[in-house]
Amino acid sequence: MESNVVILKKDNKGFNRINRIRRVLSFLLGISGFLIILFCLPDAFSYPAKVMIATVFFGVTLWALEPIPLGLTALIVLLIMLLFGVADTSVIFSGFASPAIYLIVGGMMLAKAVNETSLAKRITYMILKKRGNTSKGLLGSILAIMHIQAFFIPATAVRTTLMLPISTMIIKTVDAKPRSNLRKMILLGVAYGGNISGTAVMTAAVGNILTIEILNSYANISITYFQWFYYTFPLWLMLIPSMWLLLLKLFPLPKDERFFPMIKKEMEVKINELGPVNIRELKCLAVLILIVSLWITEPLHGLHPSVPAIIGVVLMTLPGTGCAKWENVVNINYNTVLLVSITLSMGYTLIASGASNTIGEYLSTGWIKNILQTPTFAVIFIVVLTQVFHKMISNVSTAVVTLIPIVLSMASNTNIDPLIVGFTAGISSLFGFVLVVETMPNLLVHSTGMIEQKDYLKPGFYATIVTTVLTIIVALTWWRVIGLL
Repeated sequence: MESNVVILKKDNKGFNRINRIRRVLSFLLGISGFLIILFCLPDAFSYPAKVMIATVFFGVTLWALEPIPLGLTALIVLLIMLLFGVADTSVIFSGFASPAIYLIVGGMMLAKAVNETSLAKRITYMILKKRGNTSKGLLGSILAIMHIQAFFIPATAVRTTLMLPISTMIIKTVDAKPRSNLRKMILLGVAYGGNISGTAVMTAAVGNILTIEILNSYANISITYFQWFYYTFPLWLMLIPSMWLLLLKLFPLPKDERFFPMIKKEMEVKINELGPVNIRELKCLAVLILIVSLWITEPLHGLHPSVPAIIGVVLMTLPGTGCAKWENVVNINYNTVLLVSITLSMGYTLIASGASNTIGEYLSTGWIKNILQTPTFAVIFIVVLTQVFHKMISNVSTAVVTLIPIVLSMASNTNIDPLIVGFTAGISSLFGFVLVVETMPNLLVHSTGMIEQKDYLKPGFYATIVTTVLTIIVALTWWRVIGLL
């Protein structure tokens, strides 16, 4: 027994030593890249622009390798921008004051409030009871649940977090063995379902919110909740069955693993444990309907989407109308708040420092200008560029706030409509399937320890092709019909 304890301590020491080395190497890589970019960029870049590009590299490196918490890296990035004086202080801090941040914070609090009730669980159990007794129905149910939640639970990370315990329970109930196709299908269904669930609902993904904020701030383009849905719902409708078919084809199951009568029994038990629908669930549902109604009717009342979100938080926590406790609802993930606020500030500062404009000028070569001046080729180019860019800058928020200012600059240099290139880049940034670090759903599913990075590679490659092709098809058909392209 003592020898086992000694071995365990040695293993822990070895792991800690490797972890410390990894952290040091991550910092060295980030700092080295910062210095190389700062001193080696050509003089066409101004000093503030050089600092900002170097800062983006430093931040992206630390966010990807994560030697320290994401929020702490964000604070270091903020400090670098302030200490080097790359822009006016009001610009550097502007991300914190953005309405988009209040929408994101409000959305996270709403998700907490919804989770305080049994409403989300009840809907999930009912869908699984009805359709989850076959492999096709089970995967379809997982995708459907993620998309239903998208209307009233903003942020893909929150929806994935809510779905993971359910998926773990399903894996145990159907006895999906480690490394089996069934287990991979279920887990990737959660990850990929989370990734595409933010496509048509503007408030359902942080990337959508940041896209709208940057387009509004620097191109004076406003997109309402309804407009976003109007532009994207055909893509959304095609993505759901496409991902369903893709995962079924890539993870074929033997006949004895295609039917799960035990799922229905387990869901019946879970529903009985919840009891009849209670007043808190009804209050929660009523407030959610009110919020979504206000989001849809934004053109009528002109309220920024953050306002209905805040109204919802107030109603869900006030005595009488409330369905959740304030002390629980306010306990949100401030790592995410810092990350999104500071990456948004980084996007603003990239523009203010002239970095995005200079990069845009460098990229606006003759052949790229010719491509962008033809709307069809412009969309194809931006979709492909975004996917490549997203692989290098894995975090969705960072990818959006760094890429969109650059493509807006390219649009300005080639005298084309900034809406089409900015919107295309924003929607394409949502889709990341190959690498674990590309999106939060991928990362959260991988963090369960039940699936490995290599399991993402093949399905991720095909999923990337599917989303790219479908985005281009929708752009060349639906966007033409409605006049967006």
